[in-house]
Amino acid sequence: MFKTLFFLLLMIAPSVYGQQAENLLDPVTVSASLTQLNASKTGRNISSIKGSYFSSLPIHSIDELLKYIPGVEVQMRGPGGSQADIVIRGGTFQQVLVLLDGLRLNDPNTGHFNGNIPISPGEIERIEVLKGAASAIYGTDAVGGVVHIITKTFSAKENNTNNKYSVQAIAGNYGLKNLNAGLYYQKGHSAIAAGYLVNSADGQAQRGTTGFFNNQTASFSLRQQLSNNWRLAIRSAFDKRDFSAQNFYTSFKSDTAKEIVATNWHQLSLVYQKAANQFQFDAGYKKLTDEFSFNSGSLPNNNLSSVVQINTHYSHQYGGQSNWVAGLQYQNKKIISNDRGDHQLQQAAGYFIVTQAVSNKMLFSPSLRLDYTENSGTELVPQLNISYQLTSAQIRGSIGKTIRQADFTERYNNYNKILVSSGSIGNPNLAAERSLSYELGFDVFVKTAFKLSATIFKRDQQKLIDWTPTPYSSMPRTSNLIATGSYALATNIAKVNTAGFETDIQYHQELNQQHKIWATLGLVWLDSESSNVVPSFYISSHAKLLTNLMLVYSNQYVQLSANGVYKIRTAQNASAINATITPNYFLLNTRCEVFIVKKVAGCFIEASNLFDTNYSDLLGAQMPGRWIMAGINLTF
Repeated sequence: MFKTLFFLLLMIAPSVYGQQAENLLDPVTVSASLTQLNASKTGRNISSIKGSYFSSLPIHSIDELLKYIPGVEVQMRGPGGSQADIVIRGGTFQQVLVLLDGLRLNDPNTGHFNGNIPISPGEIERIEVLKGAASAIYGTDAVGGVVHIITKTFSAKENNTNNKYSVQAIAGNYGLKNLNAGLYYQKGHSAIAAGYLVNSADGQAQRGTTGFFNNQTASFSLRQQLSNNWRLAIRSAFDKRDFSAQNFYTSFKSDTAKEIVATNWHQLSLVYQKAANQFQFDAGYKKLTDEFSFNSGSLPNNNLSSVVQINTHYSHQYGGQSNWVAGLQYQNKKIISNDRGDHQLQQAAGYFIVTQAVSNKMLFSPSLRLDYTENSGTELVPQLNISYQLTSAQIRGSIGKTIRQADFTERYNNYNKILVSSGSIGNPNLAAERSLSYELGFDVFVKTAFKLSATIFKRDQQKLIDWTPTPYSSMPRTSNLIATGSYALATNIAKVNTAGFETDIQYHQELNQQHKIWATLGLVWLDSESSNVVPSFYISSHAKLLTNLMLVYSNQYVQLSANGVYKIRTAQNASAINATITPNYFLLNTRCEVFIVKKVAGCFIEASNLFDTNYSDLLGAQMPGRWIMAGINLTF
């Protein structure tokens, strides 16, 4: 199947007529090589969406926006930003790296917190999603792909006068309240941005409780041009999520869990730019507290994790044909936990990236990283991206090695408890994941309105980490377990191969400067094979076929928008809690806004899960049915 798709792709690419589109369809991106390049020239499949679409679509949190970006599967456990796992190209949720203005957001405790992005939507300039391997630049976790949130202040250019103040308020049934406020102001050499996002609701009925949530994010950032060559940007943000977590992690009937996750985030960026030379220093600090209560009769798990990170790189441009980047990274990860114990881990790396134009049509970008992790030593990680311009299409390809180190939950979950009768058990002896990823694709532009991208890819993985059902007699450590318990052990699976095909379509058109249409459609087909006899948990959870879409139409009087997702996956059931994972589901959200004052004020009505689909992304974590709401939108 993979070879057939490979040759089919080579046959299709030259036969499609197209021409270079404007930057709306081929934007300048930085995630693939830390160098500003049009997405089609990076050699990678990159989707980019402007942050301004957040207030135009029927969504209420950043993870909901990611859910509808082509090629991204977001496995949501709860609505309103409660908790979500991000999956790209069939990887596990820990195999996606999330960046905020170049710094890592991934938490050392667990990848389940990767969707807790501590930034208000009003600060976002754009989101870039790089699909596939990126460990040669970013290191651990960048296996399935990278989600890079780029904000207005950190990417601001001099003399930009696009100042904006916005407020959106929504109310709906089940006590829903949503407030999204943001501002961006720039004058001369200074720019500031701030925002506040609140999502709360009593929630729909669950087994003996409700799916309540009370989530909020506040952020502030400042950018200052210090001189002709130096600029400084800083940010502080706070994010708190208080939500029902029933059956988020188990399928036990006794599970009526609640969870509170709070994040403090601080970062600094100092940039020196002169002629063809640039030096950048980035530093960040993240502290996350997690209080998880399994039920009213159990003692809560209290976890405190923190990350200090430094990233510095120097780049030089040679005559417009060549650019190289050399950089260093450092991380210090800690956890203090009554469940997992107290641990610390240090990581460091050096990397080198070259972007070289061989001709007017061909560009290649090799990169090499030497990665050091305190518990597993050094690792050499190479990658090569190539792009070639044909008359009718941009052909691109990539091959690269990826790595992922186990997080603290995979190593030590339930390790510090006196007695564990059932549940997931960590394994301190886990080895790092390693894989080889390669892909081939093309981008075609039809005039300035239509873009088609198609990619075939394959990932050969060794020692993939996953939770595998394991009998008591086979557990490596039984001192706090019982013989009759039901356990899942964090295990290195010998071999997992994933092959797939993805296609992205984007359409953007303005008619008479009054009517505007923007639409995206993505489709991913996946086939994963494991050498394990017993199917592992997360491999059996990702969609085998995923389709997601977004649509916005507007004129001077009205704006209509919709987003949807259709997926086919492995059916599952848990009779103890009467829960099922259906083999497929289709979800559609819609919104209709009427402008009261042109470009300033509007009111709207919105329906989430319009067709009242009964669905879960993960077994037992029931998602809401149809949810009706209305609101107002003000922009100055």
